[in-house]
Amino acid sequence: QVQLVESGGGLVQAGGSLRLSCAASGRTFSSYTMGWFRQAPGKEREFVAGIIRTSSSTSYIDSVKGRFTISRDYAKNTVYLQMNSLKPEDTGVYYCAADRTARRIVVSENQEDYNYWGQGTQVTVSS
Repeated sequence: QVQLVESGGGLVQAGGSLRLSCAASGRTFSSYTMGWFRQAPGKEREFVAGIIRTSSSTSYIDSVKGRFTISRDYAKNTVYLQMNSLKPEDTGVYYCAADRTARRIVVSENQEDYNYWGQGTQVTVSS
């Protein structure tokens, strides 16, 4: 079992930055693909970014490419989402998730493939 705890959300003006963190429990963190998803008010949850277990492959939705960066720290069992040049449309609850599928070489953007989820952290970007 893996427990995920997100932090780092908050209120920021458009153009600002935030760094989200997701701390994972368990010794198998390094073998999981990790993903960030978000859900805006009145919308379905969507994939934002992901990173495979070796960090050699990442994936982003088009709307955040060049602005967001996902990374992971194996020593700290933590995955990060650095968000720069934030826009009001980035507002939502951000969730961290872990995909335990063995030896992925590309990130899955399908939330059905993710087995463990955090409780979410609110990000609000004001215009």
